[in-house]
Amino acid sequence: MKAVGPGDVVAAASLPGALPVPWDAITALRQQVAADIDALRKERRAAGTPLGGQDLEEAVRGRVRARVAEWAQQWALSHPPLAGEDLERVRIEVFNLMFLAGALQRVLDRPGVEDVLIDGEWMYIDSHSRPRERVRSPFSTPGQAVEWVNQMAAASGHGERQLSYATARVEFDLPDGSRVAATLLTEDVVIAIRRHVLERAGLAELVQWGAVDSVLAAFLSSAVKAGLSMIIAGDMASGKTTLMRALGREVPARERLATLESEPELRLNFDDPGAHAHVLAFRTREGNGEREATGQVTLADLVPVSLRYKATRVMVGEVRGEEAVAMLEAMIAGGAGSMCTLHAKDPESVVDRLMVPLARAGLSDQAAYRLIAAAVDLIVYVDRIDETDQGGQEHRFVTHVWETAGRGEGGGVALSPVFAPREEAGEERGVPTRTPMSERRMRKLERTGFHRGWMTQYPHGQWQPMRRTGGAA
Repeated sequence: MKAVGPGDVVAAASLPGALPVPWDAITALRQQVAADIDALRKERRAAGTPLGGQDLEEAVRGRVRARVAEWAQQWALSHPPLAGEDLERVRIEVFNLMFLAGALQRVLDRPGVEDVLIDGEWMYIDSHSRPRERVRSPFSTPGQAVEWVNQMAAASGHGERQLSYATARVEFDLPDGSRVAATLLTEDVVIAIRRHVLERAGLAELVQWGAVDSVLAAFLSSAVKAGLSMIIAGDMASGKTTLMRALGREVPARERLATLESEPELRLNFDDPGAHAHVLAFRTREGNGEREATGQVTLADLVPVSLRYKATRVMVGEVRGEEAVAMLEAMIAGGAGSMCTLHAKDPESVVDRLMVPLARAGLSDQAAYRLIAAAVDLIVYVDRIDETDQGGQEHRFVTHVWETAGRGEGGGVALSPVFAPREEAGEERGVPTRTPMSERRMRKLERTGFHRGWMTQYPHGQWQPMRRTGGAA
């Protein structure tokens, strides 16, 4: 395989849709258009016909065309005139800076882009099943990067939180739902953008992508419909949130589902609400004022709050701290079928990893084990194999499903493997183990359409071939 060398590092200018003019010109045009639109809004309000919706977008497009045409005449006095294609790129960039993500929109629009990180003069692009790209940042100075952050934050409704040395980190959403985190706590300005490219993926799509097979998909779908509570664990970027989002789509339409997150990643916004559960999306709130805790709302605070709004089950984006106790108690006290994700480096460490926040909350080991055993029905582990740097693909898939079986002999939580890799057959993904489930839970699954015979009928599952580096399946 060819080694990567300096020649593989390209500039952002070589990316599709690159800007033919300096960034300063774009921001100046954006400011002129913004001033024009502010004046037009005042006129329309005074006339009793407020500007909004489609009218606003058309007005912006019109002012962009006029301002760029005026600017292009001045530009041609000291530069080669811009071709029609280049002028259109300028118009698109100014419009994007008003409504979308400005200088980064052309990168975010590329198929498969999942994460973008700008660190000083470099930009790193992570795309699904592709090696990481390292290109030049679209911003030539730190000031330009900070200006972009603050313009996007203001457009998102978070203009009161501007990135500066007094407020050295900000977080907000872009119009397409991507999450932005920016900071000055590093040597250079760092901007991280996380895209949610699989927002609308259901279990059927996960089967197509090889994250689950049809047997696992049927099992997990029935487990959700039967109201079994579960923890979805895995390492970073293994697909935990994607799987839980797909399972959220399996919650029956008659129920009310509360999602609790510090960052909006689940985004269970259904096109047809009548076919899915009613979703209440709760968000944490950072403290403000001189005392950091003033106005602060944590995940632990949100768990009991959500139940007061008649939520039949709760989904927590990721359990990290004291919300673990509240989450598990909610599973016992009426939130049957609730779910959460948990960061764990390997399958064997899931319970130990959950013990950490429980211990921080003051629970003894025995109390914590009792709480886990009583609250959790299933633990699902998602793994990831990244072979993109070897010319291969990135694989995300479920490897294990355990059923909790009360207290173990050593005082811990007894786990019974329902799905696990069949290593002797070279299968790294989860297949039925033929270990019997508790009869009570199996009957719940059967009432939602699952057939227990599938566990023995498909001992190797129904996985699609996984192409590993070197052509191995």
